[in-house]
Formats: sequence, C-alpha cells, structure tokens
Amino acid sequence: MAATASEERLDGAVQGTVVTPTSPSGLGVVVLHGSSGRPDLERARLFASHGGLSLALHWFGGEGQVPGICEVPLETFFLAVDRMKQFGCDRIALVGTSKGAEAALLTAIHDARIEAVIAVSPSSVVWANTGPGRDGEAWPQRSSWTLSDTSLPFVAYDPYWRPQKRNGLVSYRSFHEQSLSRFAKEAIDSAIPVERIDAAVLLVAGGDDALWPSEPFARAIVARRAVASKETSLVVHPDAGHRVLFPGETKPRSTLHAHGGSDRADSALGRAAWKEIVALLKLGTSSTP
Repeated sequence: MAATASEERLDGAVQGTVVTPTSPSGLGVVVLHGSSGRPDLERARLFASHGGLSLALHWFGGEGQVPGICEVPLETFFLAVDRMKQFGCDRIALVGTSKGAEAALLTAIHDARIEAVIAVSPSSVVWANTGPGRDGEAWPQRSSWTLSDTSLPFVAYDPYWRPQKRNGLVSYRSFHEQSLSRFAKEAIDSAIPVERIDAAVLLVAGGDDALWPSEPFARAIVARRAVASKETSLVVHPDAGHRVLFPGETKPRSTLHAHGGSDRADSALGRAAWKEIVALLKLGTSSTP
C-alpha cells in the first residue's frame, strides 16, 4: 500500500484509526467491522488510497464501550459522522460488513448526512445481541441496538438450534434461518425499514454464505426499497461466502466458524463489487504502486 499522509488513532467518544490520503477528495468513508470486533484498517487504507479520508471505526469492545454487540447506541455512528465532518469531508459513505452492515443501514435511516451505504454480507432484520451488554451479561437476549436509549425490535435466537458442521467448523446459517422461522412475527416487526434510507444503497452478498443467508437478506432489502420506488444496487456471486475480498485484501478465514465460499469466489465478488463502489463513490485512481 502506498504511503498516505497520516494515520491517526482516535480515543474517546469516537474510537478507531483515521487514514488521511495524500490528496483528499472530500469523501469521508466510515468503515464498520463485523462481530470480530477488529477495526478494519486494511479496508480503510484501501479507500484512502483512492482519495477517501477513511475511519476504521472501533464501535464495541473498546474503552468505555459496550463489551459486546448488545444494545449498542446508534449514536456511536452519528458521532463518527460528526467527526468526519470535522475533518472537512463533504460527502459521507458508510461501508459495513455483516453486523457492521446492519449498523450502517440502521444509521442511514436516521442520519441524512450519509450519501451512500455499502452493505457487505448484510442482514435485512435487526438481531438479538451477540455477546454481553454493559451489565456483563449476555442473557436474557436483548437487541443489538438502541436509539435514544430505546432498544430496537429484534429477532431472538432459537435456543433449540443444534450446531451443524461444515468442513469441521460450525455453520451458523441454519441458526439464523431457524430463528427467523421460529420467531416469524418478530422477524416482520424487526425488519430494517430500508425504504426510509435516502442515501444510495449498494449491497454485496455471496450465495454460499455459511454464517447467515446474506443473499436472501439482500434481495429482501432490494424488494422492500422497490415498493417505495427506491433504487438499490445489488452485486452477488453464487459461490462466494460471508467473507468478501476487495482488490488487494487478504482477510484470513475464521478458525471458529464457517464462512462458506472460496478464496477465488470471494475475490471475484469483491472485484465485481469494487467496480460498482468506484463508480458510486467517484473514487480516484489508486495511489498504490
């Protein structure tokens, strides 16, 4: 990766690393990691290499933050947008993966300053917590998110699900599918109202996602927005999994659960998505040698 002007660690209300390109374009990109809890600095650097001032946001598990994805305030992401504005960005995009995509879609509903959302391996519903809340407890189940101290409606996880293995690792796709079936009414009530998003929306999903059914989720988002006459871009690959690799990325596979897909398919989906992202965000030529 070519050198950028600076990388600055942020602490306090907004945590993570800001990557400032040598020639900022006015675009600000907030990159939201998934349930791993690791800020996605590699992806932030990729966007910075194309002119976007990028923030690899750390949104749970940090100092003073909720330890798990349990009643995380959406205000966390509003504050990140505030900070990007303070850095002089006049266009703001959110790029979220998995639970980060769930957060990005929800944030864009309530923050009109966001011009584009790229949701990678998204969900079309709000899910229960993953990990403990501020009380240190993961049970009883609660919403992943709050807004103005009020929990968002959510789909609970089916406690009667039994793990299924794929290539020796647990696949959680059936966990989510079974939970959606068992709590069908809650799934309707917890659907993310994506029709209220005025920002441009680009969805990226693999048909072989072994963590949750991101392609059906993405198609549900497209359908819901279509009813409201909102256009949505969708990039899919039938053989790709939960992990999507943009050009140059080298994200390792999880050793804890199955991702699905393959390196080849995940990269093919990432390349196809990147072409759409470059056009949507009007990214400049990479400064990478």
